Amino acid sequence: MTEEKLYQLALQLVPGVGPRMARMLISHLGSASSIFKTPKGKLKKINGIGEKTAEALIQADFLKEAEKVLESCEKQGTEAIFFTDEAYPERLKHIYDAPLIIFKKGAGTLDTTKAVAIVGTRSATDYGREVTREIIQSLIPYNPLIVSGLAYGIDIEAHRAALDNALSTFGVMASGTDVIYPSVHKQTAHKMLEKGGLVTEYAPGTKPEASFFPARNRIIAGLAEAVIVVEAASRGGALITAEIANSYDREVLAIPGNLGNSFSEGCNKLIEQQKAHIYTSAESLASLLNWDLASSTKKKTATKPAALSEMASKIWDSLEKQPNGIHLDTLSWNTQIPIHQLASELLNLEFEGFVKSLPGKQFKLIR
Repeated sequence: MTEEKLYQLALQLVPGVGPRMARMLISHLGSASSIFKTPKGKLKKINGIGEKTAEALIQADFLKEAEKVLESCEKQGTEAIFFTDEAYPERLKHIYDAPLIIFKKGAGTLDTTKAVAIVGTRSATDYGREVTREIIQSLIPYNPLIVSGLAYGIDIEAHRAALDNALSTFGVMASGTDVIYPSVHKQTAHKMLEKGGLVTEYAPGTKPEASFFPARNRIIAGLAEAVIVVEAASRGGALITAEIANSYDREVLAIPGNLGNSFSEGCNKLIEQQKAHIYTSAESLASLLNWDLASSTKKKTATKPAALSEMASKIWDSLEKQPNGIHLDTLSWNTQIPIHQLASELLNLEFEGFVKSLPGKQFKLIR
């Protein structure tokens, strides 16, 4: 149990401080612990921080609550991963509404080269279940992570098919990792821990609420390179996930269905509105995601100079993960370097010919 981890958990508990505000505060002040140790008057000078938020941030009660959460995590084998932690999934980190903290349980890793989300109706037909299994089996050569929501229907079929075919699979939950919902999926959830696991933004002990399910869909979309919708009615969680995935510039694919089948309406509509590709085969998916080139084509990277300072080295490592450029605020968040120090260090790296500044406060390595 580290002091900084307690402050990270406490930050999530503060009313009015969501992921975006927390990100902004850390960009200004450097760490979660420094936020709570900053005087109220100084906090109020930060853009967007009002009297109520500043008052809440100087309360010590959140640390006691955070300590209980961390103790629960340790007892249950659940890992609390903060946004700036190395273990935080890279894909998820770069969505605009990424959770401040995720709670992960299981032996698998979320930061895989290939990851596909498979979602659909809870009232899956025999055809939908069969197609789900066929998709999973055809993906075996590519060894992707399979992500879904542990719900009835297509979700649980995807998890079980992944287990049957020795693929890693993660269930994104709308509850704590110790509250399996629906409870009839406990056995499957426990099997998933061996090679994959469970992930949620909710602390241990949290019971599912209706509003949590749409929110967890953004994590399903954020963790994956592509979302495949197998069966969906004209409304439902699968379509919400598809909409979110499109907003994150993820690829969305849908299985077309019979015109008279109500659980094909959503898929057909996505295709009709050009919000999804038609899923035809694992090979076409691999081509769409450039998986067929991943093993044979290696990106050229600039060689990091050995003489860089510790701060410059952190900046370099973060820039290297974003070859097309990264915003100053995001870079500050990822490195936990306050913006005024970061700007100075970036200027030095630019003078030395290692970094290029782009329009809109974006920066990238020169390769």
